[in-house]
Amino acid sequence: MTCQHISAPELRLPGPNQSVYREDCTQCFDSIDDPTGLDVCLFCFNGACTGDRQHSLLHFKRSSHPLVLNIKRTRKKVKKDEPPQKISKLAIAAETEADRYDTVTQVKCYKCGAEDVDKTQGKLPEVVDSVLKANTFARQEEVKAWEQELVPCEHNLTLQQEPARQIPSQDLGQCSMCDLKENLWLCLMCGNLGCGREQYGGVGGRSHGLAHFDQTQHPVAVKLGSLTADGTADIYCYACNEERLDTELVAHLAHWGINIADRQKTEKSLTEMQIEQNLRWEFSMVDQDGKEAKPVFGEGFTGLKNLGNSCYLASIVQSLFSMPEFVERYYRPDQEPPSTLTPAEDLETQLRKVADGLVSGRYAKPDSDVITSEDNPEVPYQKGLAPAMLKHLIGRGHSEFSTMRQQDSFELLLHLLKLITRSQHTAPLEDPVSVFRFVMEQKLQCLSCKKVRYRTDEQENISIAVPINRLPKDPSRMDTSSDDKKDEEKEEFEAVPLKRCLDDFTAPETVELTCAACGSKDGFTKQSLFKTFPRVLAVNARRFELVNWVPTKLDVPVVVGDDPINFDAYKSPGQQPHEELLPEDTDAGASGEASRFVPNAEALMMLEGMGFPRVRCEKALHATGNADAEAAANWLFQHMEDPDIDVPVDLGGGGEGSAAGAAVDDPEKMAMLESMGFSIPQARQALKETGGDVERAVEWVFSHPDAQGDFGGAGAENDAPAAPQGEKQIPGSSDLPANFQLQSIVCHKGASIHAGHYVSFIRKPLPGTTEPVWVLFNDEKVAQATDVEAMKKFAYVYFFRRI
Repeated sequence: MTCQHISAPELRLPGPNQSVYREDCTQCFDSIDDPTGLDVCLFCFNGACTGDRQHSLLHFKRSSHPLVLNIKRTRKKVKKDEPPQKISKLAIAAETEADRYDTVTQVKCYKCGAEDVDKTQGKLPEVVDSVLKANTFARQEEVKAWEQELVPCEHNLTLQQEPARQIPSQDLGQCSMCDLKENLWLCLMCGNLGCGREQYGGVGGRSHGLAHFDQTQHPVAVKLGSLTADGTADIYCYACNEERLDTELVAHLAHWGINIADRQKTEKSLTEMQIEQNLRWEFSMVDQDGKEAKPVFGEGFTGLKNLGNSCYLASIVQSLFSMPEFVERYYRPDQEPPSTLTPAEDLETQLRKVADGLVSGRYAKPDSDVITSEDNPEVPYQKGLAPAMLKHLIGRGHSEFSTMRQQDSFELLLHLLKLITRSQHTAPLEDPVSVFRFVMEQKLQCLSCKKVRYRTDEQENISIAVPINRLPKDPSRMDTSSDDKKDEEKEEFEAVPLKRCLDDFTAPETVELTCAACGSKDGFTKQSLFKTFPRVLAVNARRFELVNWVPTKLDVPVVVGDDPINFDAYKSPGQQPHEELLPEDTDAGASGEASRFVPNAEALMMLEGMGFPRVRCEKALHATGNADAEAAANWLFQHMEDPDIDVPVDLGGGGEGSAAGAAVDDPEKMAMLESMGFSIPQARQALKETGGDVERAVEWVFSHPDAQGDFGGAGAENDAPAAPQGEKQIPGSSDLPANFQLQSIVCHKGASIHAGHYVSFIRKPLPGTTEPVWVLFNDEKVAQATDVEAMKKFAYVYFFRRI
């Protein structure tokens, strides 16, 4: 059929950096593998489903973009794959989509009502071909994330090219040492063309590019098939034995007569093939007896695919969407999706998409591509959902979460909660992060005169240090898990009850301060207790030790059961009738004239050399006696999640009440915040919490939306005064008893938080039952847990619910 829109001016090829959503719907997880396929808009390349939800029709109504390319994919019947071989970085599988799938396409026009527009007419042949060849959005973002890790090296920065010459075009088609015409690498120094190394998956190579380096010591080469018109390519330095970035690539190629603007990418890049190989990585799902874990399917039991080092994200997202507050906020099956023309770039839309995918049960089905037989009778796991769009939004603009490196799941939790809080929550929808909020009350008491000061901090988690006590080494227990297979004595540690960690966390500690009231330099005791309790308490268990100044994770078991834990003993009693408050104008020195704290210069330099900000280093040295850099570093690891860890304070002389107080009373700064719509109490508290920094005060208000504000009172009371009309109450509840029960955990395997693997265990009833059991969420694999008691001992993040 013909259509009048096939030559529309808006119809153009996707640009090299333009996202093409041709894998799954931007509003839900329906995909090209569904019976009706996926519609890709040929004007903006949005992907939308065509099943019962009709998100494609909704996109047309909102955008008026008439033409779509419908893509339907079916799996070819193939024999079971051979197990992946161990490969080197440059020997990467290059299996194509066409090797595994049959794909059928047709062009439709919503405006003309045409169901099968002739793809050979107008601009359609080029546009359709480009859409089908373009990287999917998920792959494009992965490639960007990997590529941004590449940096130049001294060899390409100081590259001296031999006299320029025009390389005959025929020489560009074949290796100079053999007859291979693919996987070809051009030496940027002399113009020699050599084939690369043989790559698993059928890509030929005889390592003649490497042989050329061995003979000439010319280090830098570019893969010709990876060249694109926008200036990207695979650059490899044989001297460094690493992929590199060449900032002068266009000029270096022009030296040999190659105009990069005329080049078209003809082969997969190393990055693309490396990503494919990462996604093949499998983790064991068998118990200690070798029995396969039993898969679980249905509502609330959907797995998430590993996008390549994304297990830290999957484990946190699964834990959050097992909570009713997050389900009620984002699972809105009866509502039309948020009104936006760019759903893939909208956090609200993507959180709803993930909620629908995880909660609805639509996708929690056995993988139909896996065929059971007598040899393989087990029920297959599910395919899992790829949360690529959510990962992109979470990482956008973040120096760590935008990469493809493994990340700390607890840091991801804090970052994600901040993003959710800052997003819009229109009544009656509430911010689900409020379920985590509570108030800690800190008591500071002079050891000499016993006068006190109270302050409160709103928090969303606690980070507890796990005591480290090594058990005597037993030579009969050897660890052969290292890469070099050399026997090593496996360290074992004394098990620690969770109650001991909580006791230590809430215990008084001594800090060196000069008393403003009596002038004593004996110091103060500082103790933090709960003023209110949250509905869900997130606990980070820190098991780190400095080894050669590198934080190393230790497998110290923490004992925590399924029975409720009573937190009543950790509630702050508040100011007592017999307690006298310290003066508010200074923390140190009678009349504010105490000598200022001067940090140990050598220890400060060592701490800053480890990458800690100066403010944190000074606080750590102040809290640990100002002598030992290692003690200060350990203090930092234990207090990194303190809400005021980065707040600049005067550690002597004027204290909080002088500099910070002056900043709070600055009329210009108050007026600036008021002009932004903040109330006077909000502005005063934000400036006080951030040392008078206006920009950080704005961020503080957004990250503490339930903060009561500072009304100019003389400090925290045991019972918070009733909030004025229009102001919110402080978060959490002070009611007793405060009993908490473990609901989910995030566990980590590996010696470093930046390597290894994260999984989550969630306590919930199986389909058709009412009694909760522990379920393992290991990326796309969801199964009834068999060794949860062992894993609970080594959890990294605990989620307790108040009952």
